[in-house]
Amino acid sequence: MERNDTIDFKALEKELQAALTADEKYKRENAAKLRAVEQRVASYEEFRGIVLASHLKPLEQKDKMGGKRTVPWNCHTIQGRTFQDVATEISPSSWKSS
Repeated sequence: MERNDTIDFKALEKELQAALTADEKYKRENAAKLRAVEQRVASYEEFRGIVLASHLKPLEQKDKMGGKRTVPWNCHTIQGRTFQDVATEISPSSWKSS
């Protein structure tokens, strides 16, 4: 609340969104932890990897290989020119250490 006792709804909404996002993250990571324990992972690194990857979602059928692409795979290729064609070449002689 501000000095004149009015409510800042934008700040309140921002705080609510942050709280909801944090709650979703907690639930997602907790579910991943429970899955990892249930799978009896062999090491902490594997457990940690499962938890850290909990935000990833599986590919949909349209995302898999063989489908028609509407966007070029390499965004740096423009009309037959590659990124290497337009990049500035750096020669080893410019790598002098100071």
